Amino acid sequence: MKPFLDEHFLLHNKTAQRLYHEYAKAMPIIDYHCHLPPDQIAADGNFANLTQVWLYGDHYKWRAMRTNGINERYCTGDAPDSEKFQKWAETVPYTLRNPLYHWTHLELQRYFGVTEILNGQSAARIYEECSAKLQTPEYSVRGLLRQANVKVVCTTDDPIDSLEHHRTIREDGSDIRILPAFRPDKAMQVDDASSFNHYLGKLEAVSNTAIASFNDYLDALKARHDFFASMGCTVSDHGLEQIYAEPWTEAGVAALFNKIRGGKELSPEEILQFKSAMLEIFAVWDWEKGWVQQYHLGALRNNNGRMLRELGPDTGWDSIGDFAQGRALATFLGRLDSKDQLTKTILYNLNPADNELFATMIGNFNDGSVAGKIQYGSGWWFLDQKDGMTRQINALSNMGLLSRFVGMLTDSRSFLSYPRHEYFRRILCNLFGEEIENGELPADIEWTGEVIRDICYNNAATYFNWNEVAGNAPAASLERTAY
Repeated sequence: MKPFLDEHFLLHNKTAQRLYHEYAKAMPIIDYHCHLPPDQIAADGNFANLTQVWLYGDHYKWRAMRTNGINERYCTGDAPDSEKFQKWAETVPYTLRNPLYHWTHLELQRYFGVTEILNGQSAARIYEECSAKLQTPEYSVRGLLRQANVKVVCTTDDPIDSLEHHRTIREDGSDIRILPAFRPDKAMQVDDASSFNHYLGKLEAVSNTAIASFNDYLDALKARHDFFASMGCTVSDHGLEQIYAEPWTEAGVAALFNKIRGGKELSPEEILQFKSAMLEIFAVWDWEKGWVQQYHLGALRNNNGRMLRELGPDTGWDSIGDFAQGRALATFLGRLDSKDQLTKTILYNLNPADNELFATMIGNFNDGSVAGKIQYGSGWWFLDQKDGMTRQINALSNMGLLSRFVGMLTDSRSFLSYPRHEYFRRILCNLFGEEIENGELPADIEWTGEVIRDICYNNAATYFNWNEVAGNAPAASLERTAY
């Protein structure tokens, strides 16, 4: 029987072990999409205890706790932090075979050196030990990023965000590059006239632009797009149920804007038309600046209306949706490509039934101008676990070039989530190792190792034009590793 979570965790043969320990393990991390709060990075403070860094904002854990019968008071409520942690610890033994079990113990080991299994009995000891470490300088917010060997982080930012915290970080001369990403979802959310007009009021204020017409609206958004670029932004992101690709004209959309600006609701067909126009306009702006655009598609959000009213969005009431993706996605990308205005693009699906659809869609628009110009993104949200990562890697391998893949991201709100990159790298190395040992791939460890290094780090550094932080990291020390 193998020990739990030892140095060869998920590495089931000697070749996989060698590939991971010699090539993957020491590579730095580029986290090109996440939801880390920039204000906390700017302040570079210390978390008061393990609950604050681990449970606040983590809807993965909240969902598990609720399923285990834990009252909401211990998830998002007003229970003391120590009691919240105790309830989480009591839930952990019931998460066997859920990725939370692996992530929990990886994070305890990698950040705190805790190898004890977390449960109700060990909770108090682990809470005290880790909370004490969190008070030391090396466990500040940026210290946690350094421990994980993170070189670049892209946060997720609304066009109306001031980016003041990014400015503070830049002026501090941080050794970790923290960059904004342009996420204009709310800027095209015209499903409710009142909410949209309220958002436009904020856009007017931050852009110093009176928005009376569609052109005014575009001018204000373009000014924000330009401002983000001046702050180092080279990435946009959209979180959508599906791509919108209805036919539209500028005059028609301008009329729709006037209608909703006047407080009138749009019809479902008009909403799709407006969103289609805005997606295409944003994509052209991204192309003009040479940005990378990302589309996260397929989440069915805020399913529990009662809890949405009580707690708000992003509190753990979302699921995989079953939206039709293919035709609209092909139409949208095709329109941009036909005008030679299709920039580098990453596509993420949340429904695993769409894996092969997305993996083949990227091949329709990879035109030879850039290696891996159109990317099939890593397993996202509900799919960033062992089975989901494996299926994404296999789909990309079968339909495209895994060797040109830009690799893993965290998509997380937690500063302790970076072992997910390790998780991905171990799975990746194990897949290569198994096929080498089965004679399905040649035993060219050096070349395979370089491909793995590229997927772990170098491809992303090149793709996002962050080559100054790229380069092959030295191999990890193997003194204590036996093959």
